[in-house]
Parts: sequence; structure tokens; C-alpha cells
Amino acid sequence: MAELKLTEVAKTYGGTVDVLKNINLDIKTGELIVFVGPSGCGKSTLLRMIAGLEKITGGELQIDGRVVNDVPPAQRGIAMVFQSYALYPHMTVRENMSFALKLAKKSKAEIDAAVTRAAKILQLEDYLDRLPKALSGGQRQRVAIGRSIVRDPKVYLFDEPLSNLDAALRVATRIEIAQLKESMPDSTMIYVTHDQVEAMTLATRIVVLANKGIAQVGTPLELYERPENEFVAQFIGSPAMNLLAGEIVGTGSVTTVKLHGGGMVKSAAPTQDSDMGLQVNVGIRPEDMIETTGDDYAFEGKVNITEALGEVTLLYFDKVGENAAVIGKLPGIHADLRGKSVRMAASPDKVQVFANGQSLYYR
Repeated sequence: MAELKLTEVAKTYGGTVDVLKNINLDIKTGELIVFVGPSGCGKSTLLRMIAGLEKITGGELQIDGRVVNDVPPAQRGIAMVFQSYALYPHMTVRENMSFALKLAKKSKAEIDAAVTRAAKILQLEDYLDRLPKALSGGQRQRVAIGRSIVRDPKVYLFDEPLSNLDAALRVATRIEIAQLKESMPDSTMIYVTHDQVEAMTLATRIVVLANKGIAQVGTPLELYERPENEFVAQFIGSPAMNLLAGEIVGTGSVTTVKLHGGGMVKSAAPTQDSDMGLQVNVGIRPEDMIETTGDDYAFEGKVNITEALGEVTLLYFDKVGENAAVIGKLPGIHADLRGKSVRMAASPDKVQVFANGQSLYYR
């Protein structure tokens, strides 16, 4: 498979409209990299630039050490799976999967071997003689993936391949893609999605795109547990991380923050004496909040609405002071808390502190 290196890659339309700039990224052989970000952040554009379907207007793209900025898509050793299946309706599964190899004038033996291998990986052996109309949506997407596998590319590109599937089928197909990666450990894959669950469950590393560039690159747990900035903190996780305004009143290896309109909270983010009095935002994920009756609490508020989801209950608090509305997430059923005043605390290692939008952990 292949390694990719993007150096100061940029995309500009009309010479004036910047879509992406200063994209620096190293992708190693065997990684499954997921691009995520809000709509319009340029994740699909970046994928198409790697594929050669969009022109790179700045910087350099290398595949296995070879600069491919001006190399045609067919010569980059890349296979792409699109959002739509784009199968030929009059061709069987076997014919759809073998079509590109026939165009490449491969021998019948090579074609049969490649199709048989791909069908086995994707569990499509029993469907090779069916037409696409006789397949489910998940099976059609597997056929689309099979067309890529038979080509034995250096890099697989997936552009939101599950977005056209219903919820249950999306879960099943996501598991199949994870199993596909397990069966092809040396394959290099780049996957675009707007679905956080897909990103968190599939990725070796996640690339969060925002503001025309990269907001953070890291493993799923790194982004979840140690976001570099407020954007990533609130983009990764559902419900989003709570951000509470406050002032640093204690520094050192453990930082103490007095929250505006709330209590005191301690964080494992280290600070210096010069940080005393600094205005910050404290980040606490809803699932890291703990109900408490003691005096050591971060936030106290009236529970306006509860959502009992079975395994967990979401608590929606009234807005207190200048802090935004707070959401708590407690295990079990707690419908009895609706309308009551509740105090919430959090462990210091679960508390993030942001100054000017940037995490103090990364200073």
C-alpha cells in the first residue's frame, strides 16, 4: 500500500476564494484516516484533490515519495467509493466488479481471481449473478467497494459511503467496513463523513477540518479526552461538551477555576502563577458530570427537561448567569430530577480549561 504526504496544500477558486489552505498531513501505510468537520469545511474537496478530481492550487501532494499534483487520477493508484453506488443497472454484480479490469485488458484468469477474492472479503459470493436492483442498499454499497478492491489500489478513498443508508443499515455496513479494514491491515484508507460515530469507531486517526484548515489531528480518544481547542471540544461528542465561563483562582499542577454563576472546579490542566485571574472557559462533557449533594461542586441549576433514554438520562438545566445552558448525562433513569435543583461535579482529569479558545494542556 502507500504513504501520503500533504505539504501546505491549498485550494482556491477563481484565484480569490480560499476553500482550504496550509494543509499539512502525513498518512502512514495501513492507517484509516477519517476527515470530519461541519458542512462546507472542505473535507470532500480535500478527498477529491487527493484523488485528482480537483486541481491542487497550492502546495504538494506525494504518494510513496512521488509528487502527483499533475498526475491524472487513473495513474495515482487510487480507488474511490462515492456517496452514490453508481452501479451499472444492466450488469450483474460480477460484471460491475470486473468492468474496470476488462477496460485495463486484464486476462480472464486475473479478473476471475480478483473478483473471487473481493467477493469473499465482502461476503458477496452468493450475489455475483444478481442485478443491482435485486440487492439491498448495503449490498449495493459493498459491490461499489468491491469494484475498488479488485483494482488492488495503493489508497482507498471513501466519500460519505453510508449517508444514503437508513440508520439500521448504516450501523451494519459500518461494522462491515471495520471488518474489511481488519482483513486488509496493510491497506491505506481515507474516509470522509459527517457522522461522529463513524469517525470514532473506524478511524486510526481523525482529521478535524474547520476554518479552511486543520483544527486537530489525533486518535479518536485523543480528540475526545484532550481536544486542542474549543471547536474540537464541542464538535466531538454528543451532546456537545459544556463550556462554562470562569476565572482562575488557583494555579499549579492542579488548577482551580471559579465559575461565573456557579461553584469551584478543579482541573488537571497545569498553570503558572502568571495565570492567576485569567478569564477562561471550563469544558466538561455531559457524561463526565456527577451528581453531588456536597459543597464541592462545579455547577448548580434547575433541571428544566429530562430525556430518559433507558441506559442514560439527559438533564437539561436552565441557564445560570452568563453560562450557556448546561446538559448532564447520568447513567440509569432519573426522570424524578425534573424541576429540581441539582448540583453537578466532575473529576479534575475530566475537566478541560480553554484560554482564548485554546486548551491549557497544549501550551
